[in-house]
Amino acid sequence: MIFLTLLAGVIANFIGYIPPGNINLTLVQITINRGFKQAMQFIIAFSCVEFFFTFMVMLGAKWLSEQVKLDTAIDWVMVVLFSTLAIITWRNRNKPPKTTYSEHASIKYGILLGFLNPMQIPFWMVTGTYLITHEWIDDKPLDLVFFSVGSAAGAFLALFLYAQFAKFLQKRFAFSTRVIDTAIAILFFGFALYHIFKQIYLAWFKH
Repeated sequence: MIFLTLLAGVIANFIGYIPPGNINLTLVQITINRGFKQAMQFIIAFSCVEFFFTFMVMLGAKWLSEQVKLDTAIDWVMVVLFSTLAIITWRNRNKPPKTTYSEHASIKYGILLGFLNPMQIPFWMVTGTYLITHEWIDDKPLDLVFFSVGSAAGAFLALFLYAQFAKFLQKRFAFSTRVIDTAIAILFFGFALYHIFKQIYLAWFKH
């Protein structure tokens, strides 16, 4: 049962981090601009935080699902987050990349984004409820600990593959940091607009 709980966490969160989002796109940016070592520091730090984040959300999944306005709040938080990341990335796109970085810069960034990851709340509310309802996992605290360990491992694996892919792209196509930063900034702007239009649609057109 413990193995299945771990495996469920690994698979669920691995799948969760496959679609492009603020975390994996930021990782691509770090890999290309700062190098693979800094990317690994980011991944390890982020994955450690993911354990605690998953555990807390899963522990309070039932209560969170009862909060009517939670989805709306998360959407607007994502608008702010994506817009901020987009503006920062866009403004820095023409700056030459630094040759040296603080030894712990990527670790701190990984920890920060680990906590500023609101999209994981609805993800675990839906996924966690499904897994518990269908008895893939138990909702006892100890089981959720093992599930969260699996979740952290799943995040690590998915992000590691993203970093490897970014490393391959950089080596194969020799993209400039300006091209990468511009593309990522546009994607961040696009994600922010998606959440804005989603709320407009829900507020004005869906009745």
